[in-house]
Amino acid sequence: MENKKINIKISLVLNIIIAIMTLFAASVMFTGFKFMNGYEPVLESTKLGMLRFFTVQSNLFMGIVAVIFSVQEIKLLNTKIEEIKLKFYLLKLMSTAAVGLTFFVVFAYLGPISKGGIPSMLMNSNLFFHFIIPVVSIFNFICFEKTDKIKFKNLGFVLVPTILYEIYYLSNIFIHTENGVVSPKYDWYWFVQNGVWTAVIVAPMMLGITFVIGLILWRFNKNK
Repeated sequence: MENKKINIKISLVLNIIIAIMTLFAASVMFTGFKFMNGYEPVLESTKLGMLRFFTVQSNLFMGIVAVIFSVQEIKLLNTKIEEIKLKFYLLKLMSTAAVGLTFFVVFAYLGPISKGGIPSMLMNSNLFFHFIIPVVSIFNFICFEKTDKIKFKNLGFVLVPTILYEIYYLSNIFIHTENGVVSPKYDWYWFVQNGVWTAVIVAPMMLGITFVIGLILWRFNKNK
């Protein structure tokens, strides 16, 4: 029981840190403030334009869920509730899988094809969005937020953020397609630069990767 309380307290601290880092990184990108130099900015924007990136959306989702989960943990520590309900663990799994997808895509795809390589993807706000927040979130979920409440049948929920973003991203691409080609201005992740038809490959692939990430998180999160 004492170990459980310690885990809850550690998780609470990490969730507060995640929320603070999210607010800081979002403020940095929104204002265009630079605290690092050396590479040309990649996948950065200012003001509301930054919301077009899944990176930003997934991290904001993570930050909001971290706050929501923190409230539940405080209630649990103060014995105002007996346990944290399944719906909150599902939100945690969904948001952690979302930033996990961001991390994977950056290091396995975007970083290697970018002019400045992976270091260019870790500048200013993206240092937090692409690396620190995903890593801390994953570490927190699999180490200190263990639960048996989430079942295999619940894993479909991890696909929701990806599906919603794919609808937005692909709609934007199709609207701006000319003769089967779309400018990188509208295909900012360069997913369909070999032809819009590749969307039929990329979209299912992203869903598959998201599900695998969710599955791995679920397996490591389960109480032994």
